[in-house]
Amino acid sequence: MTQSAPRKVVLAYSGGLDTSIILKWLQTEYGAEVVTFTADLGQGEELAPAREKALKLGIKEENIFIDDLREEFVRDYVFPMFRANAVYEGQYLLGTSIARPLIAKRQIEIARQVGADAVCHGATGKGNDQVRFELGYYALEPDIRVIAPWREWDFKSREHLLDFAEKHQIPIAKDKRGEAPFSVDANLLHSSSEGKVLEDPAVEAPEFVHQRTLSPEDAPDVATVITIGFEKGDAVSINGEAMSPATLLTALNQYGHDNGVGRLDLVENRFVGMKSRGVYETPGGTILLAAHRGMESITLDGGAMHLKDELAVKYAHLIYNGFWFSPEREMLQAAIDHSQAKVSGTVRVKLYKGNAAVIGRESANSLYDQELVTFEDGAVAYDQKDAAGFIKLNALRLRVLGKRDQRGED
Repeated sequence: MTQSAPRKVVLAYSGGLDTSIILKWLQTEYGAEVVTFTADLGQGEELAPAREKALKLGIKEENIFIDDLREEFVRDYVFPMFRANAVYEGQYLLGTSIARPLIAKRQIEIARQVGADAVCHGATGKGNDQVRFELGYYALEPDIRVIAPWREWDFKSREHLLDFAEKHQIPIAKDKRGEAPFSVDANLLHSSSEGKVLEDPAVEAPEFVHQRTLSPEDAPDVATVITIGFEKGDAVSINGEAMSPATLLTALNQYGHDNGVGRLDLVENRFVGMKSRGVYETPGGTILLAAHRGMESITLDGGAMHLKDELAVKYAHLIYNGFWFSPEREMLQAAIDHSQAKVSGTVRVKLYKGNAAVIGRESANSLYDQELVTFEDGAVAYDQKDAAGFIKLNALRLRVLGKRDQRGED
């Protein structure tokens, strides 16, 4: 049975050419009433033009939503992820991945508010974002209809899209008549650049690709030292000044930018099965990760830290693959948050030409006992002679294995 056309659709709308084409396509293809939602996640772009473009394309004022989500983004998504020290494939700090569940959540909230029966995103059929958006939609509203134009429409090339835009009087920037040199996604945590001039992984990314950081070679010749304060695993201050989550990350981004910190050229494995090359810049996040690990190094028990490192790999895959709203991510989050109860104190970080190095950490909850680790004898709690029995017990199975193997060689 043919599915009926949607009556009202909430579109994740950036105001750019692609989502403007999608907006008009929804109107012409389905005859649907379109509601636009534009999220301010700290991408650094002026969002007022998105409202103006939506109005020009026939969207009613009451159907235009532009929300400042920066504080919620950092407080409820970025910081919980950084408590886990989540890193995908050993390098990627998940800047794009962690933004998608918040956008999906707000889209569903707006759909309920305006009585929409469908939501729409502009992600392509080759990438991860389609998965992330749609898993979020279905987790929050199981029966919502999802429209994914890049998987549905008949446009075969960029030229066909531009012809559609001209036919419907959608403004096209002069540099859009050709192929864009690369695509960019940005938010307060990071920027990512992919495609075109970056598609050959053997070729170094041109310097103009980098938007959030100075080149390390151009960074100052004098190091910058900052002190980051933590409470229960979350950064709360810089150099003694208390800050809100978004304000703090913004400040760390500036420190990272000025010192060339946070660049990453990565070939990653997408959830949909292909490899892709991206150039990421996560200046504040790179500093934050180093500082958080430094804070944990003196406040977390060794066994808890090692287990947490194992969980972090699973956690990172869940975020990357779009399972933020899954029960397993929530279970992991509960364990991770429990581990952070004593992760409070201050960490000094030295920033210099692309590097963020921890050079000091202090905490009232520190487990570091200088008397125990000193090379001088006299520690009451540790007798070096005890190590002999400890080693023999741990070596027992290795000795048994070794004797068996020796017998086999005879």
